[in-house]
Amino acid sequence: MATTKIDTSNFKSDVLESDKPVVVDFWAEWCGPCKMIAPSLEEISNEMDNVRIAKVNIDENPDIAAQFGVRSIPTLMMFKNGEHADTMVGAQSKSKLVDWITKGAA
Repeated sequence: MATTKIDTSNFKSDVLESDKPVVVDFWAEWCGPCKMIAPSLEEISNEMDNVRIAKVNIDENPDIAAQFGVRSIPTLMMFKNGEHADTMVGAQSKSKLVDWITKGAA
């Protein structure tokens, strides 16, 4: 399953009402570290069936970023059962991302 592009029109249905845990990647086109982790997140979205990976471009959706207090990017937020469950800030290796997602999605 590929990453899902999220904006104000589908945030509620695709993240808050998801039947699986969702990792939301808050990113921007100009963000170097965001581009560094993007391939890992794409691979994880194809390898892990128990979680969804979604991406919010903060330049296109500043209201969503503000709602969750995103101050630096990349910021990854885990949502479970419609609730914000955990946050990871900064670029991480794929193995660290997988570990964090596995613990959070359990």
